[in-house]
Order: sequence, then C-alpha cells, then structure tokens
Amino acid sequence: MKKKTGTARRYTLALLQLGTLGFFSVAAQAAPPPEHQVAVTFDDLPYVMSGKASRSDNQKDAQAANRAILDALRHDAVPVTAFVNEDKVRALGSLGTKILTQWNQGTLTLANHAAHHVDSNMLTPAQFENEIKEGERSIGPLAHKAGRKLEFFRFPFNHVGDTEPKRKALSEIVRRLGYRQAATTIDVEDYLFNDAYECAHAAGNPVDEQRILQAYIDYARIEIPYYQKLDEKIMGYDVPAVMLLHSNRLNAVALPQILALFREQHYRFVTLTQAQSDPAFKREPAIATRFGPMWGYRWAKERHIPVDGHLEQEPPDWVRNYCRNL
Repeated sequence: MKKKTGTARRYTLALLQLGTLGFFSVAAQAAPPPEHQVAVTFDDLPYVMSGKASRSDNQKDAQAANRAILDALRHDAVPVTAFVNEDKVRALGSLGTKILTQWNQGTLTLANHAAHHVDSNMLTPAQFENEIKEGERSIGPLAHKAGRKLEFFRFPFNHVGDTEPKRKALSEIVRRLGYRQAATTIDVEDYLFNDAYECAHAAGNPVDEQRILQAYIDYARIEIPYYQKLDEKIMGYDVPAVMLLHSNRLNAVALPQILALFREQHYRFVTLTQAQSDPAFKREPAIATRFGPMWGYRWAKERHIPVDGHLEQEPPDWVRNYCRNL
C-alpha cells in the first residue's frame, strides 16, 4: 500500500472531521428536549354542582363527569391528588362517598380542602381548625380503610391569611393537624371557563359550548409554558409544576386535551408528593396576601425579584362576561 502524501493525509483528516461534526450535528438534532415534571391536582371534589339544577340532576352530572375524568386519567396513567370539600360530599348523598372511593385507589389520592369552600381570610384560627377537622369526616375513614394517611391540605381559593400573624397561625394549624400545605404553580382559571360553559349548557347552545371549550384549551396552551418560565426565572432552575384543576363539567370534556398539552410540552406526570419533594417546596412562601396567587409570584415577592404580572395573559373578556350577556 502506498503511503499517503501530506496533501492526501490532510484531505482524509478533513473528511473525518466533517464526518464527526456531522455525526454530532445529527445526534444533537435527535436529542430529546428537556423533560419537565407536573403533578396534577383536582379541587372541589366530588363535583362542582350547579346551583340551579335539582339534586337528581346534579347527581347524574357528577357521576357522568367523574366517570369521564377518571377514564382520561387512567388512560394516560396520570397520578392525581384530589382535594375534597365535605359539604359537596353530603350534597350528593351516598353517591358522594361512592365517587370518592374511586379516587382513593392506585395513584389517585384523597386530600383535604376544608369542610366548606370558605375564605380562610374571613375565619378565626379556631373556625379554620374546625374546617380542617370537619373536612376529614368522609375522607378520613376512606383513607384509613385503604391503609393511607391524609398528607395534603389546600386552602380554598389559595387564601392563606391576609396578614402575617394570621398566615403564621393558619400555617401552624395545618402542620399541627399533620398536613403539608399543597402548592399550586399553574392556574388556567378553569372555574371561570366552566361558569361560561355551564351557562351555555343550560341554554342548550352546543355551538357556544364548543367555542368556550376551544378558548379554554387555547388559554391553557399559553399559561402552562408561562408559569414554567416564571418559576424557572425566580428559582433559577426547572421546578416541578403543580397543576390546579377542578372537578367540573368542562374538565370532564376537556381533560384529554389538557393532558395532551402537557405531553406536547414535554412534561412527565408525577405525584404531588414527588413534586413537593423538590427543595423549592421545603416550606411554603412566607407571604401574606388577600388573594391566591400562584407560588411563582409568592416566591418572587419573598425573594424581592420584580415580576410584571401584567405580562400574564388573561382569559378573554367575552368568556368572563358570557353568562351576564346571555
């Protein structure tokens, strides 16, 4: 075999370098995008009932909606923590407990959302403590029977105390009763879209139902990455997300598309316990507020990091005003 000349050697080396660069270029293109984590949670179980419907209609709606929501969660193997209001259990009679039993199996877990969906800012510490204890009336025995422990409590409206003394007092009650405060980092205001959806449904207007449903999905598509970027900016890394949803008529229809949004945006579904094992959730933000902002905003205020909340997109005005205009 003839020896390569200097020119040939340099030519061969250049080809090898180009090949190597090409290999890494293809490998870089083929590399999967970063994977985020999200814990899905549902509030106001067993069901957000219509005040205008009869008890029998609410029971039928609750049964149908829970069946659809649970089917979607099982289909995608999504673990969920379900926050229960005791008054909603009682309003449905024996069906309420029957529904909760289905949320107390496998990776579906019950949690406390207070006996009544009342504003904690308006309660005395003693009244607040009673709300938590009464909130265990149905879920306590169900959890015990399944060999489980009630781990999380979520404040109604995410109102944790409007003054610092009250916030500290309520937080201490939550801990003393054996609970962890459940975080919330993504809010797509599904309750607002659901109000409009309920009005369209009551009016027998399927065209508007579909329009409201699409507006809800479009809004969620914007809000999910907005909060991911907000939390990463504040905390300096990709914090596991905690998604807030409600057990209502709208999510019974929309949930498969909501879960698909998370998959499209490269999220992996984890339990709330797994998400809140991240150091970011070691303690709740020490921020008293009249309102219920997501934890990203609370983290920002606690760390004195300026955030322009006006950059967050709001739901369309026509959705907000739908029932009134109807």
